[in-house]
Amino acid sequence: MSKKMSDPIVREFLLTFWKIHILHHAEEQGVYGQWMLEELHRHGYRLSPGTLYPVLARMARRGWLRSTEPKKSRDARVYRITPEGANVLKRLRASLGELQHEVGSPPSRSKRRSAALAQRTRNSIRR
Repeated sequence: MSKKMSDPIVREFLLTFWKIHILHHAEEQGVYGQWMLEELHRHGYRLSPGTLYPVLARMARRGWLRSTEPKKSRDARVYRITPEGANVLKRLRASLGELQHEVGSPPSRSKRRSAALAQRTRNSIRR
């Protein structure tokens, strides 16, 4: 299940999922680029370093992550979540929960809800 940045679905939706994933792991233990590439790959996302590192840098510029300077040139730059990033992640988790509740519902439930809404609409038009 390879996903490329040229795919409009990837550009429009999945990039946001990657950012949420990054914030989640940065909150847990901190992340570094190669580990994050492998973690996203484990979930079926095939990002290049040229895609991931600008995302990490942009998230750091926005104040959601902070990175530590490596002690040696060969050491990895580790990104950890900031208090502002933790607030962003908290908001995203609430939104994801709400979205999961609505979109993750079985189709039959959604159809019943749509049918009930259509019936209410018809009833209000008749009045």
